[in-house]
Amino acid sequence: MEVPMADRVVAPAARVALVAGATGLVGREVLAALLTDRRYCAVHCVGRRPAPIQHAKLTNHVADLGTLTTLPGISHVDDVFIALGTTIKTAGSQAAFRAVDLDAVVAVARAARDIGATRLGVVSAMGADANSLVFYNRVKGEMEDAVAKLGYSSLVVARPSMLDGKRSELAQAARPAEKLGLLAMALLKPLIPADYRAIAAAQVARALVSGVKRSASGVHVLRSAELQSVR
Repeated sequence: MEVPMADRVVAPAARVALVAGATGLVGREVLAALLTDRRYCAVHCVGRRPAPIQHAKLTNHVADLGTLTTLPGISHVDDVFIALGTTIKTAGSQAAFRAVDLDAVVAVARAARDIGATRLGVVSAMGADANSLVFYNRVKGEMEDAVAKLGYSSLVVARPSMLDGKRSELAQAARPAEKLGLLAMALLKPLIPADYRAIAAAQVARALVSGVKRSASGVHVLRSAELQSVR
């Protein structure tokens, strides 16, 4: 017997995702989530070095994000996830920091938009504000403002507190101050407001992917407490 059209379950069309920053704490978790998600038939990674994993759905594209204007070898993208970020100490200067956390983010988002991307998820930081007197927060705020003007139908911005994750597995330099901060937060967790508690990188990734997949139109900012509530 033929099933009435109204009762048929229609599988969502497979989508193509792009990830920038897949070798970082949050980015690698975003990539892992996308590779196991049946809604995505293909995942492209773009960055200075390839993601250190292999998968049938994954294609790596090595590129200089500082000079990126197009995405060579990629004809179409639906959803974009950007988890690029550094520190002023690692970058070496404020200008070098801005080149990664602002310029490269905008370059990837714009190039993806040019080949059809409609949904964007980007990792920012708690305190992001284009008018802030704090350089780090100001750059993050300027980045948010810039990507919001690119014409995406849906933009999800994650503003996590201090990230908790194993940087040693990524061959990243140790961050003694971060370790002390995470220890203090663990000891004082019941006394710390949810927005200021350390948050696992995997949790940020989970919330970001979930937010982008919901595809609600407009700009959506997820504070750290909201990121932690996503299961």
